[in-house]
Amino acid sequence: MSSVIGLYRPGISPLHRLPAGVKLALLVVAGAGSVFVRQPWQVAVVVVVVAVGYTVARVPFAAAWVLLRPLLWLLVPLTVVHTLLNGWERAVVVVGVILALVLLANLVTLTTRTTDLVDTIVTITGPLRRVGVNPERVGLLLHLGIRAVPVVIELAGRVRDAQRARGLTASPRAFAVPLVVGALRYADTMGEALAARGFDD
Repeated sequence: MSSVIGLYRPGISPLHRLPAGVKLALLVVAGAGSVFVRQPWQVAVVVVVVAVGYTVARVPFAAAWVLLRPLLWLLVPLTVVHTLLNGWERAVVVVGVILALVLLANLVTLTTRTTDLVDTIVTITGPLRRVGVNPERVGLLLHLGIRAVPVVIELAGRVRDAQRARGLTASPRAFAVPLVVGALRYADTMGEALAARGFDD
């Protein structure tokens, strides 16, 4: 059973019990360390490590695929472009690193309650209050960002269904335009809701 935002999956695995701050720190370290991945075999090792993480957390492949599928519209053209311009090895490295980092970020959100993530970010950004940063608003921004993920995924699913009904499954434009429009409408609705609650700046 997933949470109200459609990402967190309750569990008792070691990854579920790991503090949110530790998982975020590991995610940052992984992102920084990704610049040192330069060979296809290194990409394979990283992807295997992330896959082991999903196994340990007992997160089914279907859950990971639902979050990853919308990214294929970026990864497939990116793979083609890099293959043509820089060769297949470079394409594997670039696309593989992006894939691994996205899977890792998804694993964090799938095994961590949103409230724990938000509380951790608010705590981390607390000292920045002295320079005018509002930690609570930073936490709100994170929460809204996470909340938007399943909304966009659901919207993408509806757009694909509409494409199939019109016989436009091979048209990237027919997919991208309504998806962007729908996302902007969602953003407008969210903005109006925030303004109604006093977040009008």
